[in-house]
Amino acid sequence: MEAKRAHEIMIPLDQYPHVSHKAALREVVEVMERSQLNVGGRNSLPRIVLVFDSEGKLVGQVRRRDILRGLEPDFLSSKPMQYRKKLFDVKVDPNLAELSYDHVLEGLGKRAERPVSDVMLPVVETVDFNDHIVKVIYELVDNNLSLLPVVKEGKVVGVVRSVDVLHEVAQLLL
Repeated sequence: MEAKRAHEIMIPLDQYPHVSHKAALREVVEVMERSQLNVGGRNSLPRIVLVFDSEGKLVGQVRRRDILRGLEPDFLSSKPMQYRKKLFDVKVDPNLAELSYDHVLEGLGKRAERPVSDVMLPVVETVDFNDHIVKVIYELVDNNLSLLPVVKEGKVVGVVRSVDVLHEVAQLLL
């Protein structure tokens, strides 16, 4: 069995969810909710949305957890994680949450209008269209990534996901 190249396991860009850097978090959530990927007959939901500038250049990516972080109330997002954990380490009557639920929804709606560029991560690494799967694995692991943009002649043409690379490895092992 011959080793695969990045382009053989990538999802083409036109089939992968992406947004403008000016998109609001609400739009990114909508794109994630309506996107479903079918790779090799296996369906999955995207964990990451690519972010492009107005000239079509890839400028970042946003993960589910980045969106959730961006939707956190200001009093939580501005504090260290240790402080935030302590806030939820108390026993509270669950009925109290119902009293302020409308206030929580109102704040969530406002924060959903934040631009995705506030929470996106910069692109730290890419792979070439013809790179060997071993290089793809190295870059995913070395950079602690679950997705790599695939570049051909300087332009992003798709993405390779760690789940698809693991599937290829499984085909070799099992």
